[in-house]
Amino acid sequence: MTMIICLQAFILSSYRRFQLMRFSVQQINNSTSILPNVFLGYKIFDLCLDTHSFPGILDLISVDGLIEPWADPHRNLTKGPKVIAVVGPFSSTDTSTTVPLFLVDLIPVVSYGAASSAFAEKSKFTSFLRTVNSNKSIIDVISRILQHFNWRWVAFLNSDNDFGIDGLELFMKRIQNADICLAYTKALNDNTNYSQIFKQIEAQKVKVIIVFAPKLTAEALVESAIRLNITDKVWIAGDTWSLNRWLPKLKGIKHIGTVIGVSQPVVPIPGFSDFIYSTRSHVLHENTKQDLFCNQACNCSGLTPEEVISIDPSFSFPVYSAVYAIAHALHNALQCGIGQCDRNITVFPHMVLAELKKSKFRLLNQTVEFDENGDLKYGSYRIVFWNSSGDAQEVGYYELYPSSQFFINGTEIQWHTKGQVPTSLCSQVCPVGYKKTADGIHKCCFKCEICQNGTFINITKDPYTCVSCTEAEWSTEGSTSCNQRVVEFVAFTDTGAVVIMVAAWALVGLSLAVSVLFAINYNTPVVRSAGGPMCFLILICLMLSSVSVYFYFGQPTLSSCILRFLPFVLFYTVCLACFVVRSFQIVCIFKIAAKLPKLYSWWMKYHGQWLVISVAFTIQAVLLLIGYSIDPPKPFNDTFWYRDKIVLGCDISFTATSSSVFLLSLLCCLCFIFSYMGKDLPKNYNEAKSITFCLLLFIFTWIAFITVFILYNGAYIQTLNAFAVLSSLYSFLLWYFLPKCLIIIFQPQRNTQQYFQGLIQSYTKTISQ
Repeated sequence: MTMIICLQAFILSSYRRFQLMRFSVQQINNSTSILPNVFLGYKIFDLCLDTHSFPGILDLISVDGLIEPWADPHRNLTKGPKVIAVVGPFSSTDTSTTVPLFLVDLIPVVSYGAASSAFAEKSKFTSFLRTVNSNKSIIDVISRILQHFNWRWVAFLNSDNDFGIDGLELFMKRIQNADICLAYTKALNDNTNYSQIFKQIEAQKVKVIIVFAPKLTAEALVESAIRLNITDKVWIAGDTWSLNRWLPKLKGIKHIGTVIGVSQPVVPIPGFSDFIYSTRSHVLHENTKQDLFCNQACNCSGLTPEEVISIDPSFSFPVYSAVYAIAHALHNALQCGIGQCDRNITVFPHMVLAELKKSKFRLLNQTVEFDENGDLKYGSYRIVFWNSSGDAQEVGYYELYPSSQFFINGTEIQWHTKGQVPTSLCSQVCPVGYKKTADGIHKCCFKCEICQNGTFINITKDPYTCVSCTEAEWSTEGSTSCNQRVVEFVAFTDTGAVVIMVAAWALVGLSLAVSVLFAINYNTPVVRSAGGPMCFLILICLMLSSVSVYFYFGQPTLSSCILRFLPFVLFYTVCLACFVVRSFQIVCIFKIAAKLPKLYSWWMKYHGQWLVISVAFTIQAVLLLIGYSIDPPKPFNDTFWYRDKIVLGCDISFTATSSSVFLLSLLCCLCFIFSYMGKDLPKNYNEAKSITFCLLLFIFTWIAFITVFILYNGAYIQTLNAFAVLSSLYSFLLWYFLPKCLIIIFQPQRNTQQYFQGLIQSYTKTISQ
């Protein structure tokens, strides 16, 4: 058996592991339960110098001084190399350079310190196993610590070798989907400028520093931090230096901040202390003139047993379990029973490797078993912090098997920030209702912008986007969710709607009553002067126009939107056309007949009044048909004016209806002009005054409605619109027809032929004078 260590510079922790292997082999050789009557031999050498280490490695794998390739058909398989298994090396870099040499003969290599994740790839490292957990596990623990304390802005300092580079790569992959950003990273070596590193860390305002490096590199870094007066940092130590016994007691260590470490559980090795005492006692009585080389029979720089025992115990159990794993594999390969082993069996390295892969045994209350990648199936870490006494106090744990379990008690940590957990953020957490806006290349660096009205932020899904609410929802500024809008429309049961519909029915009733009254008194002068048969057409059109009123209430539909506009515009056009020709006839009889007799005769001969009314009706019907074909009115949900409401209405296209409105306006103007021309006619023939007054009411009504429409956009604009329509109809019914009804009913003496002739004779005398 061979153990490979590195003692180019004397490292007390490595010397301790060296002695631990000697103790393990001696304990096994003295055991009767494992490898009875079989004694293990070993060779331990330093791997720091290639000139010394590689010749020794090549000698170990040689057979009769020769290294024969596998392709040699005459290869002697009855003889094997001098070694059946290797314990070590400790570092990942040394492992990656030496393990391939042992793969030639499938010599099992059981490392107690090589944690690089690359060694899990069995296609390259077939005979490699290890009794330490992979870097992946410790990176998981470190990431859990960062997330637990909400540290998002960190620096990662790693050793410039396979171990450190692998840790950095694993860490970067681990934080890809987490809210952790790597603000600064640097590979450390013997030529590192620590002053420059800390300047850059300070410039980035980083408060948490992860140090993923071997013991000596970490010591150099921390010593530099003390010397350069670096303060108020949280240092996260890897398992290579978290249990360091010297650094926590260094002068000035308390000023650098808080040190939290991840360590392997310290498993006491029974009998090891007694072994060290007996070994050191024996060494001190040896001849002091012998070579002072650190082997098993020398005084290494005058070390006392206490110094060896009290040094950092990290990786002690991995060394111990690595030796025992090989011993158990050899025990099974030799088919050892109670008290004896089969000495007739020639054991080759590949036999030991096969047994190692299958091995499962209990050692110091731990189960040692390897998975298909050669990694342990058990494992855990302890989370420690360096307290004011200079000790590594345990404050949490991370269990890998059988399931992942993480716990840390932050209240036991003596923070350098006087009890408050330190923060390490590039940007402070955005207030509720704010979105993040990237500020640089790191996702942890951002600005905060409040979400505007009509949007909300869901930070669990996307903290960078304010999501728009749907049309049926609303939100205030800085919302985290949307509220349902209240849908508003004027229902048929609304008080205003009921009043207007009753008024519409009243208009129909009054129109019918007037029609009956005019029919009874059809041949009287008042009815004939009001228009005769044209009165009935006007009253019918007023009744038909009132149909529009009922469609302003209830939830809008396509048909209701069409019928809000069409009946009123179409039939009101007929009403206005009637009043236009009626006004024109009044003026024609009293003013134009004498001056333009041909026009008057043509008008009477061809019934010009009915021709004008028919043309106006036809043109308006065609304009409405064309307009509705281009862009018909349709239901519209108004979400613009009220953030918390949806006002249901109708979208009536101005382009599609402008020509119809223009024709209506033109008739209104002509009617007004002719009516105004006849304002000085005889009193009983002065329908022009009544028509002028009705038109003024009509114009003022719609001016008032348009003004309110511009200022108010609620649901009750529909009620006002219906009121404007009804007011336009009542203006003619009340101010044109009602006065004539009163004369017929209450003043029959003014409804005689003699009375009207007297008025005409009086008007004629006035004109002639």
